[in-house]
Order: sequence, then C-alpha cells, then structure tokens
Amino acid sequence: MAQEFLEMPDKDGFFGEFGGQMIPPELKAVMDDIANAYEEVRNSREFQDELSDLYTHYVGRPSPIFYAKRLTERQGGARIFLKREDLNHTGAHKINHCLGQALLAKHMGKTKVIAETGAGQHGVAMATACALVGIPCEIHMGEIDIAKEHPNVTKMKILGCNLIAVTRGTKTLKDAVDSAFEEYLKDPKNFLYAIGSVVGPHPFPKMVRDFQSIVGKEAREQFLQRENKLPDVVTACVGGGSNAIGIFTEFLPDESVKLVGIEPAGKGLDTPDHAATLSLGTKGTLHGFKCYNLQDEKGNPLPVYSIASGLDYPGVGPQHCYLKDIGRVQYEAITDEECLDAFLVLSRIEGIIPALESSHAVAYAMKVAKELGPDKTILVNLSGRGDKDADFIANYLGIN
Repeated sequence: MAQEFLEMPDKDGFFGEFGGQMIPPELKAVMDDIANAYEEVRNSREFQDELSDLYTHYVGRPSPIFYAKRLTERQGGARIFLKREDLNHTGAHKINHCLGQALLAKHMGKTKVIAETGAGQHGVAMATACALVGIPCEIHMGEIDIAKEHPNVTKMKILGCNLIAVTRGTKTLKDAVDSAFEEYLKDPKNFLYAIGSVVGPHPFPKMVRDFQSIVGKEAREQFLQRENKLPDVVTACVGGGSNAIGIFTEFLPDESVKLVGIEPAGKGLDTPDHAATLSLGTKGTLHGFKCYNLQDEKGNPLPVYSIASGLDYPGVGPQHCYLKDIGRVQYEAITDEECLDAFLVLSRIEGIIPALESSHAVAYAMKVAKELGPDKTILVNLSGRGDKDADFIANYLGIN
C-alpha cells in the first residue's frame, strides 16, 4: 500500500473524519484492550504463521481468478474475471476475518464469541472458526433473515453455535447488530464481539480490513501473472464493506485501476426500499463510529432493504466513507431486478451460482462491459456462493 493508506486509521481509529470510538468511557477501555491485543498478535510471527497455515490448509487459499469467457462473449466489450472467494471453506470471504478474530479471542482468553449475521455467511464462518479453536459461539440473526437463509441457519446449528432469533424492529441485520452488542455489554471483559464487517468502533474497521486484505494481495499478484498488467476496473458489492475493502486495499495506490463499490438500490433509489448508504446517506454516528448512514432528521437509523440480506445495513465502513470523499473509489447502486438477472445469467452461462450480495457486483460488470472495449478488463470480487439463496430464489421466482 502507498504510505498514505498504510498510515490509516490514525491512533484514534479515524479515516479522515470517519470512524473513531463513539462509545461510553467504560467500553473504551475494553476496545483499547482489544486494539492492544490485536497489535501484539499482528506483530507476532507465531500468530501470523498459524493464520497463514489455516488460510492455506483449512480455507483453501489462494482462491483462483477465473476468466468468465462465456459471460464476456454474451455481454460484449471488456473481459470479465472473477476472484473466486465463493470457493473458500464456508463459501465466502467471511472466513478470512473470522479465523483471525477467533484466534485473537483465544489469545486473549475470552470465554465466548458473540457475533451478528445477515445473510448467514458471517455466522457460519464464525461458528466454524470457533469450533476450530474451541470457543463457545453465539450468533444473533434477524427473524426475517432466518427465514430467507435457512441453509445457513442449519449449518450454524450443526456447528454448535447458540443461534438467537432477533424479533424486534425490522428483524434484519441492523437489529441483529443491536441485539448482539447488548449481549456483549453484559460481560465485555470475558466476551469478544466479533464484528462481521469493517464497521463498529476502532479497532474493528482496521482489524477486519487487515484480515481481508489477503484477497487483494492475491488478486493483484494473480492478475499480473496472468495478464501482465493490472485490471482496468475492480468491483465488489458493499454493505458494511468487508469484501470490497479486502480487494480494494492492495489496488489503492494504482491510480490506473478504477475501483467501484456496488450498493443495493433495492426497489429503486427513488423509493424508501434500498440500502444505498454512500449514494444517499448523510454523516452521522451508528454503532459506535462515524460514517455515512441512512437516518431521519433526528439521527435515528432508517429502515433499509435489499433482496440480499448481507447488504441491508444503514451504515458503512468508515474507510469507504473516506475513500468516497477523496474520490479514490466510485460508488454505484444496483437494483434487485438487475441483481436477480445477474444471478441467473452467471448461473446459466458459467455454471457458477453466486450469492445475491455478489450478484450486485456481477450486474455492474455486465452493465459496464458493453461500454468498454475488448482490450479492457474487469475484475469482480465474487465474495460468496449462492447455496444459501437457492431456496429463496426458487420460491421468489417460482422455479420448480
């Protein structure tokens, strides 16, 4: 990374004006303990060797880059490549930071790991990592998401986690975060709240970014080796923003590479049924940090919506907010309809069933490929597979 990005966040957890620790003083001491423990393991050869070994022999890294030849031919224009995070153990990029946080919890002597999940990918990955290191795990998930993502719910229960159904509010991701955080506050000394994205108070946006940066490190090296040049466009879906920041980080200094984050436009940006935080949000505080968020006049989070359960969050990672403001990353929005089309096209053209979250980025690539010449390349971070969405989509579209 260029020095400018290497030095972020600052010692107080800020990326420009975003981030920080907007939390009570007694909780700040706990967060500082986590930050200090993270810096200790981050600089520990033993920890890094253990994590690297697990990435290779447990997760199956490096994940490959695949040239989507038939999709490229169908769309015309730029060649489309996929970074196959869907091939990771547990089916998504989430395992990258979950293993890191589970090892950190073990290092700190924590007695329980608490987490939230939307689409269930973070929940499955966290339950998996906790089973591996031998720490009890409790996952909070909205009742609506439990119904939508039943395959992941079953996996979490098989893995032995305690699944808490959240029945209040919108019964989706934001409420799951609130519920998990309340449980964490009962004993923050002995519990670790393993946040599922680059959100929350410092040090979580930094810590999750660092664990996810392996995606970009691999992708940059793989693409150069394959094409003898960098991709012209790198794109990824953005909810909280972990998979996107993971692949963007290594490309940030490369000004020739256009970086595009894709938010959920839901039923349309002209309706209230979306979660396009960076496109339509305003600056405020949410879950202990400053970011762009979708809020009312009093600063309360608005209900948000996306067909992809992992993207319906009213805030976004602070580094994404900073990158938007300095113009280094462009943020666009894709509707449910465009997402569903991309989901079916990739499934039927390439035999790859993508997660609905990742389908937003695929849809963007399909759209812009036509505008670019055949000498251009687009790299999509295919952040997860669609096993979890298959039953929901079959019912939604009437596929029998």
